[in-house]
Order: sequence, then structure tokens, then C-alpha cells
Amino acid sequence: LNAAPGRAPRQHVRFLPAPAGGDGGATGLVAARVPVLADHPLVRGPRFRRLKIGAGHRLDTKASGVFVLGIGHGNKLLTDLYNCHLTKVYTVGGLFGKATDDFSDTGKLVEKTTFDHITREKLERILAVIQGTNHKALLMHSNIDMKTQEAYELAVKGLIRPMGKSPPIITAIRCLQFAFPEFQLEIHCLHETQQYLRKVVHEIGLELKSSAVCTQVRRIRDGVFTLDDALLRTQWNLQSIQNAIWDCQLKVKTELEKTLG
Repeated sequence: LNAAPGRAPRQHVRFLPAPAGGDGGATGLVAARVPVLADHPLVRGPRFRRLKIGAGHRLDTKASGVFVLGIGHGNKLLTDLYNCHLTKVYTVGGLFGKATDDFSDTGKLVEKTTFDHITREKLERILAVIQGTNHKALLMHSNIDMKTQEAYELAVKGLIRPMGKSPPIITAIRCLQFAFPEFQLEIHCLHETQQYLRKVVHEIGLELKSSAVCTQVRRIRDGVFTLDDALLRTQWNLQSIQNAIWDCQLKVKTELEKTLG
């Protein structure tokens, strides 16, 4: 905002000495319009000193991806979106064969294990068990009687989810890539932290009679926002941010009306 062109300084009338005549007569005063020095940028300083900016679902220092910010009135919309309890989607990388103290590949090595017995079929079997277990938790924390008409209507709209606090819940999980010993998962989840996702990778390694560490956590969707909506560091300027707000207004409004009414 401060880098954008500012308005022209105000003008006011001042009586300035008139240039002396050739005959050496007395110097008079002449009215002239001059800019108000108080409006000069070097005197006034930056026009915008405070701007209310709120952060949505946070990312820790080892994660990347979609990070939603609210500006001005957008802070209220952030709160409304938070109350919608929308699903977030991550791509999570893993590596079989070792375990660390913080479940990431940069942590302190705790142990090394063999992993030659692991296959993609065995991995996908574990993922199916994880998804089934979390599906039961999703229904339990949604506080909805699945035999009612209300449950049917919510299911049709895709709105069966906890509308209050709950433990982290994985709504879907699948294997995207299996380049042994590395693998990549796509995880749809609610109320998670990035550290929780790293722990999931660790537990997958244990279930497969081995160990695994997380090599990457990247959020590719946060509710209605995707990577296509995200701005790179080089796009952090007024015009790009304005365009991003305009482009996302309809999506946010539609989601709020569908979920909160």
C-alpha cells in the first residue's frame, strides 16, 4: 500500500516576495499557490502504519503450502471459515528404514531398521485400516444419528464433519507414489497439526514391522483455497493481493452460506 502512488499534496496560498523591478523600487508581495509541506512523504511518513492481518490455520517451520491470511474485514471471515471446520489436504512424504526423535528426516536418529519386506500392497492395506478407523471417529464426533433424514441430507451435501472440537481426524488417505524406500501420501484431514501427520508416517512404519520418517509436509488445500489461489513471494504486491481477494470472494461466500447458512 505504501509503495502505491500517493495523492498529490494539498495546495495553499502564500504571499511571496515579488521579484525586484529593474528600477530598484521596493519589493512587494505576490500571492502564489504552493504545496503543503506537511503532506510531503518525507514529513508525513508512511500513509499506512497499521493494518490488521490475521492468520488462518498455521503451518510450522518444517511445512509448506497454502497459508490463508485475512486482511481487515477478512479477519471476521477467517473466524467464520474456522467455524465451518473445513477439510484440509496435504501431500506427505515418507522414507522407510529409520526413526528419529521428532518423526522428521532432520531429527536425531533413534534407530535403523530393515524394510525389504515392505510392498505397496502392504502399505495400502495399512492405509485402508487407518481410513476405516478414522471414519468411525468422524461419525462419532459429528453427533449425528446416521439413520435420520438430517444425516442423509448432510451426507449428500458433504457436510458430515465435527462442528466442534475433536481429536485429529483423517477423512481420506491414499498412496500417490511408491518409489521404494520413499513414498508419498495424500491425506485429507480435520483438526490436525503438521506434527500429527509426521507421527502418522512414523506409526505406518511401525505397523509394517519397520520404521519411517517424514520427509515433507505440504498443504495443497485449506478449505476452499488451493495452490492455484496462493501467491508466491514475488507476487506480494498490492495488485496481486487485490486480485486474489476478488477471485476468492465468491468461493468464500458460497461456502459460508452452505455451511453456516
